[in-house]
Amino acid sequence: MRPLPADLLPWALSLVADDSGRSQPVLAAVAGDAGNRRYCRLTLGQRSFILVDAPPATENNAAFLAVRELLRAAQVRVPHLYGADLQRGYLVLEDLGSRLLLAELAADTADAWYRRARAITQRMAALPPAALHLPAYDQTLLHEELQRFPDWFVCRLLACPLQAPERNMLRALFQRLVDSALQQPRVLVHRDFHSRNLMVQEDGQLALIDFQDAVVGPITYDPVSLLRDCYIRWPEQRVRGWALDCRDALRAQGSLPEVDDALFLRWFDWMGLQRHLKVLGTFARLSLRDNKHAYLRDLPLVICYVRAAAQTYAGAEPVFADFSAWFEGRLAPLIARQRWAGGAT
Repeated sequence: MRPLPADLLPWALSLVADDSGRSQPVLAAVAGDAGNRRYCRLTLGQRSFILVDAPPATENNAAFLAVRELLRAAQVRVPHLYGADLQRGYLVLEDLGSRLLLAELAADTADAWYRRARAITQRMAALPPAALHLPAYDQTLLHEELQRFPDWFVCRLLACPLQAPERNMLRALFQRLVDSALQQPRVLVHRDFHSRNLMVQEDGQLALIDFQDAVVGPITYDPVSLLRDCYIRWPEQRVRGWALDCRDALRAQGSLPEVDDALFLRWFDWMGLQRHLKVLGTFARLSLRDNKHAYLRDLPLVICYVRAAAQTYAGAEPVFADFSAWFEGRLAPLIARQRWAGGAT
């Protein structure tokens, strides 16, 4: 990992150092995310801050600031901003602590925590989409994300070349998933709304981070990101119950028209399949291209989600049946040989 820029700390201290100047700054690295952003905790006496080095060549810091304002206006808890230098890609943010929602989730606590998380999705969904001025989660972006699955997971990570009939089958599946996504009402979508991006605060609130990639897109995207989290799995009956609770809450506030259980759950399930196919490709790319190999540990759970979704709809949807048979016959034996496979097959 490259060292922090030499001028980041002096710049940050010019914004937040106390008047006495007697507190010695203490820096400690903070675990980063999938992008090129790097985080450091600055401690000054009893106060602490998060310093961010987000290279402007690769990170959309203006989008981070714009989305932060949208969320703050919607009464979503986000980190306070002490200062930003967009030219250099430096930020000083409030330190929200280190309590991830993931560590708080258990069988007897999940209902309460997910109600709090659901309230955040409701606030985001209540924002008028036309006034957001965010990119659209459109057909082009949805297809680009799905294409990461054959390009990075299948062909590169598994070293499995694809023949024309296989690519045609995947294109047909991808189009069904995209069509389903585009049928849904459009809301502000975080795009990574899960238990590692929700921070538990001392007052019990949940604060939201890593929102710079927000778009206007399908209403089920953030709920399925949370409830079929890539880092924790729940019994299917509980997931479906939570999903319908989310549907009811969104409908009650006017963000969703009348949608029956079957249609909403199909939207939810197919949106989850789109996301998890994307994640397989993205995590493979992070390992192969960016040397971030830790993400491979999370592939087995994502694979379980993909297989379950395909099998659920295989009886009614021929393209899902074709995909499921292909995945089990062609990919599963290759996955089983991988060091990271664990319980994926």
